[in-house]
Amino acid sequence: MKTYKPTTPSRRQLTTVDYGVLTAVKPMKALTAKLASRAGRNNQGRITMRHQGSGNKKTYRLVDFKQDKIGIPGRVKTIEYDPYRTAFIALIVYKDGEWRYILAPKDLTIGAEILTAQQAPLAVGNRLILKNIPIGYLVYNVESHPNKGGQLARSAGAYAEVLGQEGNYSILKLSSGEVRKVLSDSFASIGQVSNPDWNLVNIGKAGRSRWLGIRPTVRGNAMNPVDHPHGGGEGRQPRGTKRPKDIWGNITGGRKTRNKNKWSNKLIMQRRPK
Repeated sequence: MKTYKPTTPSRRQLTTVDYGVLTAVKPMKALTAKLASRAGRNNQGRITMRHQGSGNKKTYRLVDFKQDKIGIPGRVKTIEYDPYRTAFIALIVYKDGEWRYILAPKDLTIGAEILTAQQAPLAVGNRLILKNIPIGYLVYNVESHPNKGGQLARSAGAYAEVLGQEGNYSILKLSSGEVRKVLSDSFASIGQVSNPDWNLVNIGKAGRSRWLGIRPTVRGNAMNPVDHPHGGGEGRQPRGTKRPKDIWGNITGGRKTRNKNKWSNKLIMQRRPK
């Protein structure tokens, strides 16, 4: 983590990730795209997610979560920043001449060789099927179904631990604490996602939130009764209702939102702790 001299009140608190591990290059143009900023609005222009808008312009990097170059080794050329995700990404050049971005694991170095195969060496960045990964190994970018591309353990510092094998399923413990089954023919990459210090970042000032596209959030009890169920009253008042609610009166806080009939409930062996 990088800290700063307290030249202003906000600088005293502000911390950032140390980007010294990154390669100082511009992204590969052929592997980028421009995404329109929707600012929390749907296709009718209506706000469906509050408190989003503004923010710095950014270019989307086309990251390969599938890594389906089976048996073709690749070499790490650069490790780069990605404004659309918390983790770093790595630019890979494969032996057949193709270039792709992948999620960079922690401790991946420039010049390292990676390989995707059903059975590959148990080295950081290599990708193989779960049934060929020994118990106790950390994995990331895990497929929930074979050939679907990585969906689990993709954010900065995330990982899943292989706890065992049971029939056609591998048992994984996610970094949230949840224990679940995943089909053992699914691919997963060895290691932990890069940038594990990301959760220690202190935004430091309101302006930095605006750079990230986050607009201010107003407390419900600071509003009037017409605007929020918690609003109104002389001076500071308790919320005045039995349980916390959002602006539309829906119950929040401690309420389980997962669908009781969701098909994958049977794969969850232990829910994450509160």
